[in-house]
Amino acid sequence: MTRIGIIAEADGETRVAIAPPTVAKLLALGYEVSVESGAGAASSFPDAAYSAAGAHIVDRTTAWSCDIVVTVTAPSADDVPLLADGATVIGMLAPALKPEVRESLATRRITALSLDAVPRISRAQSMDVLSSMANISGYRAVVEAANEFGRFFTGQVTAAGKVPPAKVLIAGAGVAGLAAIGTAASLGAIVRATDPRPEVADQVKSVGGEYLPVEVAETMESSDGYAKATSEAYDRRAAEIYSEQAADVDIIITTALIPGRAAPRLITAADVAAMKPGSVIVDMAAAQGGNVEGSVAGERVVTENGVIIVGYTDLAGRLPAQASQLYSTNVYNLLALLTPAKDGQLTIDFEDVVQRGVTIVRGGESTWPPPPVQVSAAPKAPTATTPVEPPEPKKTSPWRTVIAMAVAALVVFVIAAFAPAPIPQHVTVLVLAIIVGFFVIGKVHHALHTPLMSVTNAISGIIVVGAMLQLASGELVVQILAAIAVLLASINIFGGFAVTRRMLAMFSKGAAAPAPARAQAPDKAGAKR
Repeated sequence: MTRIGIIAEADGETRVAIAPPTVAKLLALGYEVSVESGAGAASSFPDAAYSAAGAHIVDRTTAWSCDIVVTVTAPSADDVPLLADGATVIGMLAPALKPEVRESLATRRITALSLDAVPRISRAQSMDVLSSMANISGYRAVVEAANEFGRFFTGQVTAAGKVPPAKVLIAGAGVAGLAAIGTAASLGAIVRATDPRPEVADQVKSVGGEYLPVEVAETMESSDGYAKATSEAYDRRAAEIYSEQAADVDIIITTALIPGRAAPRLITAADVAAMKPGSVIVDMAAAQGGNVEGSVAGERVVTENGVIIVGYTDLAGRLPAQASQLYSTNVYNLLALLTPAKDGQLTIDFEDVVQRGVTIVRGGESTWPPPPVQVSAAPKAPTATTPVEPPEPKKTSPWRTVIAMAVAALVVFVIAAFAPAPIPQHVTVLVLAIIVGFFVIGKVHHALHTPLMSVTNAISGIIVVGAMLQLASGELVVQILAAIAVLLASINIFGGFAVTRRMLAMFSKGAAAPAPARAQAPDKAGAKR
């Protein structure tokens, strides 16, 4: 039986690759699960929880010698020799930023699957650890900023005076950025966001932020789901906006990353100097060089003018239990894809763009980089189509109308000539009412028909009352016509109330409305942290 090994991460990493609830799912795929003792301790998952889920608790050497080894971070140079020949390593291997890891794995007959290389397509969202971790990081960035900020986020009016709401600027509206926008907005702050992709404006608004467009001639679009470098014109205009906002806002959170490159510099030292004392900056790209001049990876810095710059690189790891649960779900979804028969046999199909994208080493042979996958979140341009002529309305023969009117007139004449009184008078009123109603209601626009139901319901009520009185008449014809009038008027009344009730339900605050789909978009410069 194929064994999956869950190892204890290096010091400083609080997450674990597989949480106890996921162990049972892996067993259902036909695998045997071995967990290094103490692997989940930092995430509040004791060994007893893994044992109860069906895993075996083993030592470090045994865990690393399993057929499949799942990690959070890339194996170090000391860890690679512990892998068995023909083993498969799954983790966030950062093939673009850490080529030495890929090269060391390629020296052995090993297959390496990098979860941070999952293509950004809809089918692969359930395996995208960058999105999962970015969501947590964006939330935690706001929490860290709130902890450092010396005032409320929300505005308040108290007996002691008025408290203005905090102003927050989010640079980048990808997964991390949108999570930060939503969190800050939920705390009551005034939130603004920038991003080179104009199509994210609706997403920013949907989570409570205001989109600040950087208006230049070019249009930024992503062809692979990750952000690309911006032009000089964009950078120049964006720098002006950042300078304007830095002097006004209280908190800045930057999320800009470009895959395989150093993080772009967004906030200059002059921008930091223009901020008010006590303001806070959270640089989520500090590990890749930083978006903020003066930020230091993993540290908290206070500038001379009292601005706090937070450069923590473990934001997702500061919520270890939640991060581990989401990460392990991503791992399971990948393994479920690679184990279609649920027989514990891992197979890789290079015809599948997802499997091809995550595979950076196969059997000791480097397969990085994969062929590009073209995707875009931008709306498609309308294509020119040949106008379709609307079908001509069917023409009614004028003779048919004349004949119908003649028959109706003959019927009215017969009733007036032979029916006993007062039926002729009633028929005359009915005919006149039909004619007047046709020309009056027929001229009303269709959109106004429903409001007219209240009037027609009142008229129908009068008809019902009058018809019920006629039911006591001694004339059989009158009784039959009265019964028909009661039936038709009642149908009109109940039908009108039913339609009106349905329309009112559409505007009721308690009515359930479908939630808008939240598109997953990359950060300003791409990586879903």
